Amino acid sequence: MARHLQREIENLKKHILTLGAIVENSVRQATMAIQDGDANAGADVINKDIEIDHLEVTVEEECLKILALHQPVATDLRFIIAILKINNDLERIGDLAVNIAERAIFLADNPAPDISVDLMEMARKAQRMLKQSLDALVNLSDALANEVLLADDEVDALNRQMYIEVQEAIREHPDKMESLLHLLSASRHLERIADHATNIAEDVIYMIRADIVRHKTELYTAHLPQMNDE
Repeated sequence: MARHLQREIENLKKHILTLGAIVENSVRQATMAIQDGDANAGADVINKDIEIDHLEVTVEEECLKILALHQPVATDLRFIIAILKINNDLERIGDLAVNIAERAIFLADNPAPDISVDLMEMARKAQRMLKQSLDALVNLSDALANEVLLADDEVDALNRQMYIEVQEAIREHPDKMESLLHLLSASRHLERIADHATNIAEDVIYMIRADIVRHKTELYTAHLPQMNDE
């Protein structure tokens, strides 16, 4: 029975990592669609979302089956609980990638005026957080998960600056208000992706140490060594 449980857990790991890879690619492709003004790339992200939704359901069903048939305890139980939550966060990130792709399609034909905040820098930081959170899951590394928690404030700050810049740009270019609002929306979606990556990192920490750091992240990260952004 224990051997069968471990086989099912290994299979579950493969599925969640496959989902993570697909979601990572969707975020990357959606942000590049904005940078390149590529409406076709944005449409491709939207069309692929059904694959993410299907795999998310598969992972959830596998988790529930393992819980019902094997009634895991201790480390295995924490793993299943964490995967259920990570699965939901990945599906939401996939939805946010679709939202960014929709902004890219509009902006391809209606470009926004240049502003000083670099949306692609924000995208790179959010994507790095997502990658590190998944790497933390693969390697069961609380050090990598800690880096994700520390990076979230940087993305939040860029999003706040984007809001200020867009406000000013709308005053200067009222005829471009709709395009600027789409740009701001893309920034907000990236900020939410970073939040979900943080959730994943918190769940990895729970999986490893049985320590629930949600709602006390600021207190927790205050005692962590600061990481340099490469």
